[in-house]
Parts: sequence; structure tokens; C-alpha cells
Amino acid sequence: MRTEPKLTRLDRVFARLDREPERPAHIDVPKMSRHRIVLFAATLAFYGAIVWAVVITSWLVRLDWQVMFFRPYQQWSEIHWFVDYYVVLGQRGPTAVMVAAWLGWRSWRQHTLRPLLALGVSLLLLNITVGAAKYGMGRLGPHYATSIGSNEMWLGGDIFPSGHTANAVVTWGILAYLASTARAQRWLSAVSAVTSLGVGMATVYLGTHWLSDVLLGWTAGLLILLGLPWFEPLIARAEDAIFDLRDRLRARRRGTPAVPAGAPPVVVTPLPADRDDVAARSSRATACLAPGPHTVRSERVPITPAGSCRTPHAERHPRGSTPSARPLTGG
Repeated sequence: MRTEPKLTRLDRVFARLDREPERPAHIDVPKMSRHRIVLFAATLAFYGAIVWAVVITSWLVRLDWQVMFFRPYQQWSEIHWFVDYYVVLGQRGPTAVMVAAWLGWRSWRQHTLRPLLALGVSLLLLNITVGAAKYGMGRLGPHYATSIGSNEMWLGGDIFPSGHTANAVVTWGILAYLASTARAQRWLSAVSAVTSLGVGMATVYLGTHWLSDVLLGWTAGLLILLGLPWFEPLIARAEDAIFDLRDRLRARRRGTPAVPAGAPPVVVTPLPADRDDVAARSSRATACLAPGPHTVRSERVPITPAGSCRTPHAERHPRGSTPSARPLTGG
């Protein structure tokens, strides 16, 4: 008795994933709309205002020093252990691994590389923009401040803007950017905003960043997320190039020529043959066919050597006849 194999839960999950479409039609690629351009311009202006307020040593710098002298890590020392763990949500390595694992699963399920490529582009932009600002302005942190009340700019530091805060905004915000539904986008936006806000406040609590560093880190991360649609055409071209390379490697491994995407199908036409040769072949095939209607094999009349299609042989005799004795040679 033949029984069907019992599917495990993992088999059912893979069977369900195999039914996923290759290109989900309900996922829209964000574009640089007028509303997004206005938000990008306003955020960029706010970025410049924070930098200017720190450069001229305004009230924002005085607030930085007041918070530093307050020493939150001493005022609320009982939560110090929790903040030490929570601030890891803003570190580049652990957060990139966690988010890349999730987006990699989405890429495999939906048969598209866009989630991983969007994460890679956003992290590359984060390293370039935030890194250039850090080393360009060279601000020292609270633990290395030299003069009370100064802005500590251009002294060889790398604290302004806050890399932890900007990384938290980009890494967790990319999940909301790549959300497939409006409801998921709203929830993920709220979660990423709360997470990045908590990471920024954790760095101020620990005394590793000024409050203005955190404000500029939030703004820098938001600028990257708002400007990411400008790089969507580049992401699409990179995805097509990677898939084309994969198809060429597969074709080379199988020994078949690779057909580029969008190329018309190749139709192989037979070579023209001589008309006399074709006519001779058709007549020969017709002569060799048994006349219809077809009968049972036992009722068929044996074909004589005269009507046979085989080439006559000198020593071949018809069936039922007695062959003549061969002459003997020798003495």
C-alpha cells in the first residue's frame, strides 16, 4: 500500500514560499514627489541651522554644557546597565547584521535583490556623509572637552554628528522605507522613530555625545532616507546587471549560450534541400509502405523478393525454398 509522505512544518513553509510571485506587483518603489522634495529641503535647512548654532556657540552649546554637568548617568544610575545594552541598537555592525538577515529573507522570498541593495546604498551614503561631517568639523566629545562653554569644534574629534543616532535612523528606518503596505509602513516608521530617539538619548545619558550631536545625527539619518528614491534607478540597474551575470554563469556551466534579456527568440530554419532529392525520398518511402487498409500480422501476405524494398542479395533465397547444394572444393 502506497502512502503519501507526511510533510513537516518546514516543508509546508517552503511550499508556501515557492508560490510567492517573482515580482510582487503590489510593492511600489518610492519616488521623489514634490512633498518629499519639500521635506528634504526643510530637513537640509534644519541640518544647516544646527551646524551654524554650534559654530557660533549659541544657546544650543550652552544647553550641551548644562546637560553634561547634570551627569544623567549619576542621577539615574540604576538604569545604567539597561542603557549599556540598549545603545547597541545604534551600533553599525550588530544592527546591519540583524536588518540584513531580515531583508535577505525578503529578497529570497520575493525573488528580488532590491531590499538588500537599498540597505547597501543607504549604509554607503551614511558612511560617506556622516563620516565626512565628523572628520570635517572635528568636534570633541564631552569626556574630552578642553574649555568650559566652548563648542569644541575643529580640535581633531569625530563626534559631530552622532554616528549611533544616524545609524539607528537609517538602519531601522529602511524597514519602513521598504514596507509593502501602508499599515506596515506606519507601524515601522513609529518603531524606528522611537528606537532611534532612545538610542540618541542613551548616548547623552552615557556622556558620549552632546545633545546637539544627537540632533544632527537624527537629521543626517532622515536626509538619507528622504533622498534614497533618487538612487532607485541605480538600484534597479544594479539588480538587472547581477541577474544577467547570474544567467551567463549558469549558461556557461551548462554549456548553452546565454540569451541576453529582451533579445528576440532565435528560430532555427533547416537548410534548403534539392527538389529531386526530396521527391526521390518521398517516392521511396511511399513504395516501402504497406498498402492499406492494414491487416493483422498473421493475415498479411509475405512480400516476395521482387516486391521487397531491400537490396537483392546474390546468395539470399526466398523463404520455403530449398537451397542448392554447395560445391565442395578440395580433394
